[in-house]
Amino acid sequence: MTLLHHRADGPASAPPLLLGPSLGTSYALWDAVAPELSPTHRVIRWDLPGHGGSPAGLLGPKATVADLAGLVLTLADSLGIERFAYAGVSLGGAVGLHLAVHHPDRVTSLAAICSSAHFGGSARWEERAERVRREGLAGLADTADARWFTTGFTVPRLVRDHREADPASYAACCDALAAFDLRDLLDRITAPTLLVAGRADPATPPAHLREIADAVPGAALVEIPGASHLAPAERPEAVLTALRAHLGGDGRRGMAVRREVLGDAHVDRAQARQTAFTARFQDFITRYAWGEIWTDPTLSRRERSMITLTALVAHGHHEELAMHVRAARRNGLTPDEIGAVLLQTAVYCGVPAANAAFAVAQRVLSEKSDADAGTAG
Repeated sequence: MTLLHHRADGPASAPPLLLGPSLGTSYALWDAVAPELSPTHRVIRWDLPGHGGSPAGLLGPKATVADLAGLVLTLADSLGIERFAYAGVSLGGAVGLHLAVHHPDRVTSLAAICSSAHFGGSARWEERAERVRREGLAGLADTADARWFTTGFTVPRLVRDHREADPASYAACCDALAAFDLRDLLDRITAPTLLVAGRADPATPPAHLREIADAVPGAALVEIPGASHLAPAERPEAVLTALRAHLGGDGRRGMAVRREVLGDAHVDRAQARQTAFTARFQDFITRYAWGEIWTDPTLSRRERSMITLTALVAHGHHEELAMHVRAARRNGLTPDEIGAVLLQTAVYCGVPAANAAFAVAQRVLSEKSDADAGTAG
């Protein structure tokens, strides 16, 4: 085996997102985050050499972060992925920084989480590598909770992964951390960059992330209260919120798509009617329905309009049906195609439901015809 072990989630046609782990963990570090990103991205999680399911022989003594980055590029190439968004934790974040500096043509965006452009000098990592080669990982695994999480929190799966990692591969990763220092090259990063710090992180405290943010042009910094070194495991909701905004699956992207499909006039009316009571719901549908589902390129907007019309007929949502007949026209469906969709619903949703739907659609299409006639005149 010459490839890093990995897991892929999400549509093959969606924009690729690679997620890197921290030292001692597996791709399970992303268990609470990756599924939430997969509706809008082809999410590829990978294991470090000798960790999780990756073979131990991929990395040897005196390894570098460049060696790990090379393995990640080999994995991407094997999956037919030329350009990708990247997010990584700690050592995984260092890999992302290296890729953004040395392979900028491959990285569309970067998120470094609880990571650093250097890891406190080589001495402590060289000492840890020597200790692991001599004693194995049992002793270090016993202190994993204190190094990774705030007091009282743990993820048994990750601690077990630490204990079961290959000692030689773990030590080689320590060698990579010992030699890593990109501080003088950070200003070369051109990809949109997000830095996420855990305020309670003793390994890579917020000052390390702030140092990167200050050096990378246009970088954004988010600090998460109550998070230590493995923020995606301890505070997945906060990490997810930051990543969604960074990757473009946030409310701004959803609002743009919502306006394209429904039209400015409709959206403006909806926004004008918004109250404190309905604001969270409006935000929810903008982020989720429009920012994630309608932006998934697996189906065209024409196809999504046909599916939506059918569902609305089936449930008798006539006000929404009128809105989506207008949207279907905006998405390129002809009146004849809309009629064919409604005729199909007569077979599978019932003639009474289709009868009511035809009445709604006829009214909406007549409005458009009248408007067109007025414009022509």
